[in-house]
Amino acid sequence: MKKGTTVTILLLMAFAALTACGKIPNGSGAVKIDPYYLTGSRENRENVKALFALLAKEDNSPEVTFAVVREIANSFARTKEYGRLIHFLDKRTIDFPDDPYNSYYLLMIAYIYMQQDALPVAAQYFDLIVKNYSDLTVNGESIHFACLNQLINLSKHPVQRVWYYQELISRFSDRTDLGTAWFMLAQTYEQIGDWNSAIQAYTSYLPYAGAMIPGFPAAENYARQQVDFNNSRKDWTFESLPALITAVKAALDVNSSWQLGRCQAKVNFFARSWGQGDIENFDVLVFNLSEFMQGNRIRYADELDASSNSTEAFLRTWGWSRYLPIWYLYFRKIYFPSDPEIHGRWEWAGIYYGEKF
Repeated sequence: MKKGTTVTILLLMAFAALTACGKIPNGSGAVKIDPYYLTGSRENRENVKALFALLAKEDNSPEVTFAVVREIANSFARTKEYGRLIHFLDKRTIDFPDDPYNSYYLLMIAYIYMQQDALPVAAQYFDLIVKNYSDLTVNGESIHFACLNQLINLSKHPVQRVWYYQELISRFSDRTDLGTAWFMLAQTYEQIGDWNSAIQAYTSYLPYAGAMIPGFPAAENYARQQVDFNNSRKDWTFESLPALITAVKAALDVNSSWQLGRCQAKVNFFARSWGQGDIENFDVLVFNLSEFMQGNRIRYADELDASSNSTEAFLRTWGWSRYLPIWYLYFRKIYFPSDPEIHGRWEWAGIYYGEKF
């Protein structure tokens, strides 16, 4: 349904005719009006009576009935009679369950509750509309689309948000920012522990990567890390940090770039200066350790750096080159719940150049 001017003109003509003929009913007339709805000035009460008289006409088309109902609701909204507005529209949907415009009336109720900061109640109405009422297009906008966008922001339950994102993507892909939708769907899957679905959603997000996602400045980097790690063999991981450190030190003791390379992560490995952030990731296949180890004697600290903790560790090493002699090898505990055999193991994930700040 698309609102045009025809229905509005017909409504105004009918309203004017009733007023001119003095056929505005009162409480004792043929049209019975609940006194609860008669409030405000005399002019306002008379207008409401006239609108209810129009609503009672049996030969109204669905479009005219919709226009009258909306005008009654708007009259309550203009005078901030929100309780009467909600009561009127709620009763309307109950008394006329087959009215094709009930989803619009419930949408009006939902927005009134939002204005009153009753957000959980508003969310219940938005959810009710999407799951129990057919969609409508009003002024070129889909009611279900509007409801889904509100529900994504209002819902506190990730399982429900998964469904809302799925509906947006499947039904409204032409008007949805699919990059944001896929990434946020993946994040929501993570919240409920559905890691396989999260990886699939991140994979679907990557073709849309590049646009900024509010609150996630490193979204693309994070998604690529998850997908690449999932698709890798993961044969460079170690059961524990001591096992990893022992293997790295053994490779340095014999000055073996090949042996050290076996300890190196094959995806998402980085090499950067301190404070550089996640802006530079180098492919390990072109990061040749032998170029730095040949002819040099690499040494390492006896203990891990004091800033190391239960999920991250740093080992100070030196002797790599004239210009960047000091490297801190960075080790991290793997967070990958989708594979219990890998989750919690350790990897050598990167290098920081120079002394720590």
